[in-house]
Amino acid sequence: MGGAAVSTLDTLGAVLFIGWTVAMWLAVVVLAYANRGPVRPWLYKTAVGLIGLGVVGQLGHFQEHVSQAGYWVANPTSPAWMTPWAMSLARGMGQIDSTKPALGMEILHLTGNFIFLAGLVGIVLITKRAVGHLKSRKWAKMGVWMQTIHGIEHIVLTASVALGASRAIGLSTWFGTIDPGPALVTYRVWWHFVANLIGSGILAVSLYHLWKEKRAVKNGYVEVQPEQKPADILSCDLFPVSEGDVVRSPALTNRS
Repeated sequence: MGGAAVSTLDTLGAVLFIGWTVAMWLAVVVLAYANRGPVRPWLYKTAVGLIGLGVVGQLGHFQEHVSQAGYWVANPTSPAWMTPWAMSLARGMGQIDSTKPALGMEILHLTGNFIFLAGLVGIVLITKRAVGHLKSRKWAKMGVWMQTIHGIEHIVLTASVALGASRAIGLSTWFGTIDPGPALVTYRVWWHFVANLIGSGILAVSLYHLWKEKRAVKNGYVEVQPEQKPADILSCDLFPVSEGDVVRSPALTNRS
């Protein structure tokens, strides 16, 4: 990636991708705060949108790791490989500090993981109002814990490169002790592939249960109507009363 010219498309893609991540976490904050109050019509749809964007983001993220693992199988001694679209995004993000060639790639994977995490948090938020124990919420919470740990790993990797380390420092590089070469590539490629495989599996199970439990989830967002007054009952379709009619109680009627 080092030395490659950065195009306008690279820059635009990087800005949009980072903007996508920021927008999702702003939505998380808004939903978390709004869910503490009364039901609002937009809460459910916003949470669904947040989950959908998280799923789309993770599909793209996971296919990148699948592609990297597939390339490693065919070329186990070659340098780590990234798809052309990932390279484009990494070049755009790398403009933050062009003296650190690996920084763009680290930022790309950091944002990808936080898009995934936001989607999992969306499932936890949308199930908050549901009554009873939901399996979708249980699995989503499991995913949030795991993906938070994975996200911290990417924060450490990105920060170490940004602060000038000669190589990324984190669990997936064995804290920088593995020398650059096939051993480091092998360890890091498969470490992140397995982590994303497990995380994606947890997301899939949570979505499966969310689909099965969608009625209970939707019921949590039904606005409670205020109790009807006696006057309202008289005017409803079940008891039509025309103007000028006299309403008699059953007791008075029986006396006549």
